[in-house]
Amino acid sequence: MATRIRLQRHGKKGKAFFHLVAADSRAKRDGKFIEKLGVYNPNTNPATIDINFENTLKWVQNGAEMSDTARAILSYKGVLYKNHLLNGVKKGALTAEQVEAKFNAWLAEKDAKITGKKDGLAKNAAADKAARLKAEADAKDAKAAAVEAKNNPVVEEEVAPEVEVATEETVEAAAEEATEAPAEEAASEEAPAAEGEEETSAE
Repeated sequence: MATRIRLQRHGKKGKAFFHLVAADSRAKRDGKFIEKLGVYNPNTNPATIDINFENTLKWVQNGAEMSDTARAILSYKGVLYKNHLLNGVKKGALTAEQVEAKFNAWLAEKDAKITGKKDGLAKNAAADKAARLKAEADAKDAKAAAVEAKNNPVVEEEVAPEVEVATEETVEAAAEEATEAPAEEAASEEAPAAEGEEETSAE
């Protein structure tokens, strides 16, 4: 009987999550299985993966086949790397202490990457929330200003009467200047005539 590590689908449409199981390769996808090894939930960011590390490693060491997705999950969790290191111990290339040291260093690096990703996602979420709140506040202020402008329309001052008054004053001033101008011209004409009469009388 060929044993295969694969995923079993659960959950509802659009929100599926999966069980990681060891099952007979001839069994249906969601049918009978030998052992449940863990849970994989791709709906979270980053994806939630919770597996029984020791049991999964035992199945891998016993030669269980893996589906492509199951292989990717086990590689992500370090099961395949640990199996590779243990094979090195069997060949005499490494000691058990070296295997543990290397694997712990790999785990620390992996945890640092995951923590960095979570922190980046949290910062981005906070920035997006602040931007949304600011946009909502700006929209609210704009709406309030529009309502206030609608309820209190600005009354334009009438400038036409002032213009008319100014025009009338200008007309009156022009009329006065017009009446003064002929009087001055008449006075200037009378002055030469008077001079002419004086000259005639003198002769």
